[in-house]
Amino acid sequence: MIKIDNVSMKFDLGIEKGSSLKNMFISLFDKKRRRKKEYFWALNNVSFDVKKGEVVGLIGSNGAGKSTLLKVVSGVMKPTKGQVIVNGKIAPMIELGAGFDPELTARENIYLNGAVLGYSENFLNEKFNEIVEFSELKDFLDVPVKNFSSGMVAKLAFSISTIVDPEILIVDEILSVGDIKFQEKSKNKMMDLIKGGTTVLYVSHSIESIKELCDKVVWLDHGSVVKIGPAKELCSQYYLAQMGITEEEAEKRKKDETTKIKNKKKK
Repeated sequence: MIKIDNVSMKFDLGIEKGSSLKNMFISLFDKKRRRKKEYFWALNNVSFDVKKGEVVGLIGSNGAGKSTLLKVVSGVMKPTKGQVIVNGKIAPMIELGAGFDPELTARENIYLNGAVLGYSENFLNEKFNEIVEFSELKDFLDVPVKNFSSGMVAKLAFSISTIVDPEILIVDEILSVGDIKFQEKSKNKMMDLIKGGTTVLYVSHSIESIKELCDKVVWLDHGSVVKIGPAKELCSQYYLAQMGITEEEAEKRKKDETTKIKNKKKK
C-alpha cells in the first residue's frame, strides 16, 4: 500500500537568514559567512513498507523526523533522496485546519476545505449536516474561524477529513484535539476506520495510544530508523530507552519486586 524507499530529507537552515537585505549586504563582504551552508537532515535513508489494512505507528522524541515523514508520504514535501510509492487515496490529517481561511465562517470553510480534499459541492451538501453534528459546532456555523479556539478548529477539520472512509489515513496527534468527550469520539471514529480496513500511518507521543491502535511500529531517532517491529514490544523498549533504563535493569527490578511480594506473603 505504501513503500518508503531510502527516503532522505534535507533542509537548508540558512535560507531564512540570508533572505533579509541586511544579511545579504553583510554576506557581500563576509566571505566565510557567504561560503557557510547550514544543512539539517530531517530524514536519513528511511525505508519500510506498510501493507494494506495495516496500522503502523511512528515513535521517537521531538525532532526524530516523524511529522516530516508524514508530510513526505502525503505529498506535501518532496524528498531530497529516495522515493515514496503510494497505492490508494490518502486522507492526510497532519495540520488540522491549515487549509482554512480564518476570515470565512465555519459554514464557508466546510466547502472550502472539502474542495481542497477533493469533495464535490453535491457531496458536501449531502454530508453537511453529518459534518456539523460530528463537529458539535452547530451554534457557531456563521462565526468566522478566526474567532475559534484551536480545539474548535481541529474539531471542524477532523469532521470534514473523516466524512469519507479513505483507503489510507495519515494521522499526526489528532486524537488529542478538543475536549475529553470529542477525543473519545475521534478515537472511536479511528477505530471504525481501522476495522473497515483503512491503512493507517499514525504519529503520537502517547505510547499507550500507539500500543492500542497499531500492529507495527517504526522507531525513529534523528531521522534514522532505530528498529521496526511489533507495537507492544518496541513501545516497551522505547519507554525504557527514554527513561534511561536497560532491558537487563528492568528485568532485575521486576524480579526484585516479585521477590519482595513473595516475602511479604510469607510473613
